[in-house]
Formats: sequence, C-alpha cells, structure tokens
Amino acid sequence: MAGELPFEKPLVELQDKIKELRRFTEEKGIDFSEEVMRLEQKAKDLAQQIYGNLTPWQRVQLSRHPERPTTLDYIQHIFSDFIEVHGDRLFRDDLAIVGGIATLDGQPVTVIGHQKGKDTKDNIRRNFGMAHPEGYRKALRLMQQADKFGRPIICFINTAGAYPGKAAEERGQSEAIARNLREMATFGVPILCVVIGEGGSGGALAIGMGNRVYMLENSYYSVIAPESAAAILWRDASLAMRAAETMKITAPDLLELGVIDGIIDEPFGGAHRDVVLQAQLVKAKLLEGLEQLRKLNREELIQDRYEKFKQIGEYASL
Repeated sequence: MAGELPFEKPLVELQDKIKELRRFTEEKGIDFSEEVMRLEQKAKDLAQQIYGNLTPWQRVQLSRHPERPTTLDYIQHIFSDFIEVHGDRLFRDDLAIVGGIATLDGQPVTVIGHQKGKDTKDNIRRNFGMAHPEGYRKALRLMQQADKFGRPIICFINTAGAYPGKAAEERGQSEAIARNLREMATFGVPILCVVIGEGGSGGALAIGMGNRVYMLENSYYSVIAPESAAAILWRDASLAMRAAETMKITAPDLLELGVIDGIIDEPFGGAHRDVVLQAQLVKAKLLEGLEQLRKLNREELIQDRYEKFKQIGEYASL
C-alpha cells in the first residue's frame, strides 16, 4: 500500500504477509490457502476496526494523504469541455489555484479550486496548494465572469491556509481574501463549495462562501491547522492530536454545528482508494445542490447565502 499512514501500519503489515504467503505458494507449490483465508478475514476485521472508528486526528491525516484526489482530478472525472483560465490580470498566474469554464451534465459552470501537487516538484511549483493574493484574485475574476453570464460557481477547497510569506503580505493577502468574501456574498448565481481535503483558515474561506457547503467524510475545516492551534494554546505543536479532538473540525462535528450542509461519503479507506467512485459521489451531491438552488432567482440566492452564514453560531444583541 503506497503512502500508508501511521495508524494503517498494522493493516499494511498483515496485507504484506498475505502477499508473501501467496508468493511462497506459487514458488514452492505448498498449499497455504487456509492460512491465507484466515489472515484475509483478520485483515478485513482489522480494516473495519481502523476505518470504522477514525479519530479526528486520523481524519486530518487522511485529508492530507499524498494520493488524495485533487481539484484537477475531480475536474477530469466530473466535468467536460474544461477550459482553464490563467492569471489575475494584475501580477501573475498562481498555480495554487486552478479554475475555468466547464460543463456539468451539459450545463455551463465555472469551476475553481486549490491545487496541490502530485509529487515534490509539482508541490513546490504549486506552493503545496497555499495561494498568494493573485490566486484569490484569479478566483475572483472567474467568479465575476460567472456572475455576469449566469453560470453556477463550484469551488473545491483543499489548502492548509493562504500563504503567510512576506511577499504575499506585501501584495495584499488579507485584502484579497476579504474582497472575495465581500464579492461572493453579492453574486446572484448558485455557489456550491466542497472541502475535498484540508480546509484551513481564511485560505479556505476565500472560496468557501457558498449557498451550499459540503465536506468529504475524511476532510477537515478549521480556522487554524491543529499543529498551529496546539503551538498557540499549549506552546507545543506535537499536541496536534489533542487539538484536533478539541476543535470540532471534522465533517460530522461541523454538520451538527450547522457550519456545513452535507457530508459526502468516501470509499472504504479514503478517497484515494477509488478516485472514480469518489468523483461520482461528489458529482451526485453537486447535482443535488444545483437542483435545490435552481428554483431561486438572483435576489433569493443572495438572501439564501446571507441566511446560511447568519445562522452559524450563537449570539445575543443587547
């Protein structure tokens, strides 16, 4: 199993032992079928025990899996006729954000998302999915065009956060995020957002103000990464597991709190186990959301979005 996570190690070792017995049977002609069957059942029970009772920290680890499907993977499997748009017309093209025009079951849509790399070289090129301000300005440019021509907007969220470097701050990182939030609140087209992996801080929220916000089963959505929260709260980043348990950042927690509108199931063991199936599950949820929003006119869509975010949390006015 490539890229296994620490909590998966016992299962991987058992699966390797099964492969070794099968290879020994083929090479030596000795029948180990009963032992293989016993170990396969044990592996099945162990997998159920591991993936059926994932902790918040284990879900965070799965959300960061190096083989987890990216925005471009979902675009390839869900949409057709995709035309990528580059640049923000102000500074440069930020490869941490991808976006363009596509069709979803024949309907024109605008698709935008964070894009992590597939290997180290690609991750460096895409800055590990952490966008600079020009990335968010590119996203805004695409969303403004979608609003002008009446195309639904679909956003895929997968970032540890907006890039916090000096250059990004010099070019107005906070302003770019704030502008996206303000403008997204006013668009009169359906906006659907899906957290496909990490949903970190303002970097995620900058393309996350949707009429419908969904999360994959093993993703997280938070104001801050668990490691950073642990470093601030307890001055020890190694307590990230404790932070993940405390912060209520997983899909079930956020659905209960009313922050998101639905959870998209993942194949057993995580989205990376079956990218095609995962894309089908995401597509079904997107079509469901669009069908719900199709009935609303421009003003109703804006009001729907306003009411959604207004109802998050509890407050009192004196």
